[in-house]
Amino acid sequence: MTGARRSWTDGSLSGRSFLKPHKAAWAVFHPAWIPQALDPTVERLKRGRVIAGAVAAVGVYTFVEGGFAFEEMLENTAIASAVLFFLTPVTVGVMLFVWRRTGTVGQLKRPLLDSLKLLLLFIGCVMTTVGIFRSSEMFGLVPRMLLTLLGLWMAFFVMAGAVRLSGNFFGSAAVHRCLPPLLATVTTWLMAVPDLITGDLHGLSLTMGIVFILGAPVTVTGLALLEMRRLKRRYGIRLAAHPATLPPTPAGAPPQAPPQGNPYGHPQGNPYGQPYAPHPGQPYQPYQPYPQGNPHGSYRAHNGQNPYGG
Repeated sequence: MTGARRSWTDGSLSGRSFLKPHKAAWAVFHPAWIPQALDPTVERLKRGRVIAGAVAAVGVYTFVEGGFAFEEMLENTAIASAVLFFLTPVTVGVMLFVWRRTGTVGQLKRPLLDSLKLLLLFIGCVMTTVGIFRSSEMFGLVPRMLLTLLGLWMAFFVMAGAVRLSGNFFGSAAVHRCLPPLLATVTTWLMAVPDLITGDLHGLSLTMGIVFILGAPVTVTGLALLEMRRLKRRYGIRLAAHPATLPPTPAGAPPQAPPQGNPYGHPQGNPYGQPYAPHPGQPYQPYQPYPQGNPHGSYRAHNGQNPYGG
């Protein structure tokens, strides 16, 4: 599906994968073209917002009352899919309008189309799952049992896929690495606010209902802001900047800009964490504010060169 780059699953999907729906979902809903997280901290923040987003998506009843309302979960998932179908393109469209000053839409055509395919694929799977359970009541015992088994497989497939998509948010990181936290924030708020407006607090008091219903979007928002802040400070990735203007930052690469607060940081860094790399054959001399012990004189902080000539 992705042309000359790589296949959709990069060979990770096989016939045996369909025996375990979660493995099939992980291959289908996290395609090979989605970039990996830049560092472990970004990955941990992403996992945190995935958990908080799951609370908002599955429903407050499941987590607060300790029960598992399967019908409610299917209903919430279908509603979330409808919201995503309209909200995701609108949010991305707003960002394209912001980015128009420094780049064009044509530069992002391929990743945008890939993300749209992933969105439509997930929505199609959700609607198919809901349709299977709804239509099973119209048949006899044997067809109903078969449809129920197929529906259960699809339900596990969709739930596992939803977890994967909560992290990569339909592969939007391939467009811009700040899009997944932004989309997660907008989506969770849009799903939580109607519960407050309609008063659907599941038997909770107004205060407790507000706390539990707004807890997920507030948590997702906080983690998303931390994720985007780290991307900006450590890698120079800003949400308002067109992706074509950002520096290339493949997974596992050192940051393109030094963290704030360290005026002596070098973009490429030192694998041992020491910003002052001595010249080969010279013993390391710690930085001193005066030139004693330093044959090259005092270190000039703004010359942008290595004081040891390296």
